[in-house]
Amino acid sequence: MTTSREKLLALMDAALKAADPGVQIPRNLPEPPKGKTIVIGAGKASANMARAFEKAWKGDVEGLVVTRYGHAVECDQIEIVEASHPVPDAAGEKAAKRILDIVSDAGPEDLVVCMIS
Repeated sequence: MTTSREKLLALMDAALKAADPGVQIPRNLPEPPKGKTIVIGAGKASANMARAFEKAWKGDVEGLVVTRYGHAVECDQIEIVEASHPVPDAAGEKAAKRILDIVSDAGPEDLVVCMIS
């Protein structure tokens, strides 16, 4: 017999798996472009999302995501920048400008993937 506690724990586990970038991103990858693949993003979970994309993507990827201090993870090809949240700081402003520079160079054959959390 399953207790209420066990049911709630199972529901919580299912909810966490449903939101796990390492599970969901590989299932929902777009087709590779003829040009470059660029990942940009912002938010507390954006670094984990970028890492999941980078691990699942077959090919080169570049880009930058900005996350809250203490939420960075290591990526091989996508740069992770930490900044203040919810009140913006100079690091966040600089990262936002760099993201704009990166995407302004994107062409019609490039794919830009934006990770927002």
